Amino acid sequence: MDGEPLEQALHAARALVLADLTASDVADAEVVSLVEEAVGQRRWWVGQWPQGAEYVAGLIAQDVQDALLERYGRWPLCPVCTSGEPHALDVEPELGPDPQWVCGKAGVAVAPVGGLR
Repeated sequence: MDGEPLEQALHAARALVLADLTASDVADAEVVSLVEEAVGQRRWWVGQWPQGAEYVAGLIAQDVQDALLERYGRWPLCPVCTSGEPHALDVEPELGPDPQWVCGKAGVAVAPVGGLR
């Protein structure tokens, strides 16, 4: 894979994650910087394993989710479970194409990565 399809995959993944952050109203400058860091780290990863380009959206979503947990708290919060302790959605598959935001407690897919409302 040459650099152009790789960059297209990274830019598409960045756009999907930013769309979810915007939908959750958490896309401030610091959070966008976390996305940029995740994209930079995954640029190296996918450069080493070009076949993994189709997995990069889910990986960047997980990277941003982990970074937000360390700094701000859980994201994105589950809109399905209305009682009990608030919890975050998970990305499934963890390493695969077409990643989805899933509620692990209820066992339901909420939205594709990039499709939160």
